[in-house]
Amino acid sequence: MARQIEILFTKRNVRGVATLLDEEAPRTCDAVWNALPLEGDAYHARWAGREVYTLVPPLESDPGKENATIMPIGGDLLYFEVDAASIDIPPERRTGQPFIDIALFYGRNNFLLGPAGYMPGNLFATVTENLEGLAAACESIWREGFAGERMVIRRIDDPEDRER
Repeated sequence: MARQIEILFTKRNVRGVATLLDEEAPRTCDAVWNALPLEGDAYHARWAGREVYTLVPPLESDPGKENATIMPIGGDLLYFEVDAASIDIPPERRTGQPFIDIALFYGRNNFLLGPAGYMPGNLFATVTENLEGLAAACESIWREGFAGERMVIRRIDDPEDRER
């Protein structure tokens, strides 16, 4: 049975389900799965298109590059390792350590090109339930702002998380 994760935007109380792409990105799926649950402030991308992401500390296992893309489509979840100096983050988050960027793409015409060039990310999951609701929440984050919004990613099969 395919492993599944829940994506939750806490302020907007919107949930969706994504299926891990274990065959296409086994190392990334294992690294993310073993680190769950993950949670952080939600941010909307500035130049990559229709993308909402969260930044978390480095995971225990670094999967390296696999199943990389620079042109994700709606419903794709990507994993990036990001040098903290290459992104604009609040001063209190600037530790000098890299971040892991877990990104949800919710529409078309995304192109991962940043100030330093192409930014390929590992495609490790795809939304299989409630992409429409997640997309509406992401659009709301773009239009109304992300202040106070949290993005939570957790295992579907965790009984403790199902009760929330």
